[in-house]
Amino acid sequence: MEYQQLIAQLPYTAPFLFVDTLSRVDDNGIVGAYTFTKEADFYKGHFKENPVTPGVLLTECCAQIGVVCLGIHLLSSRDALPQNTMQIALTSSEMEFYLPVYPEEKVVVTSEKKYFRFQKLKCAVRMHNADGQLVCKGLIAGMFKIDTHA
Repeated sequence: MEYQQLIAQLPYTAPFLFVDTLSRVDDNGIVGAYTFTKEADFYKGHFKENPVTPGVLLTECCAQIGVVCLGIHLLSSRDALPQNTMQIALTSSEMEFYLPVYPEEKVVVTSEKKYFRFQKLKCAVRMHNADGQLVCKGLIAGMFKIDTHA
């Protein structure tokens, strides 16, 4: 599957899409990038005079690239995925944060599959900034459900 086709299958749109590009996808992991633009509404109030990307959105970016994109790849390699038939739920996350991400910063997420069974995918994720510094890392898991009656 082409990387842009994979991104197009994500169940998100702006302003809640946190995937710009994918640079590597295989059955064991994925690498993708996103730039947090200064126009994002959440910067207006987080924090006054010194906008910083909220940790929950860094986690979401890691989940979208590291779990959802990888899950779509894994599922589509098994079966053809009809449009709008997939449901995704985050089941757990355990993240550690090391550096802030400021407006206009590009981050790169690398995900390594720990397991994928019974439609549950668990991955070790790492986010680095443009200088190659570790921003955050952790474990994220999600469940996928395909509606075969759609």
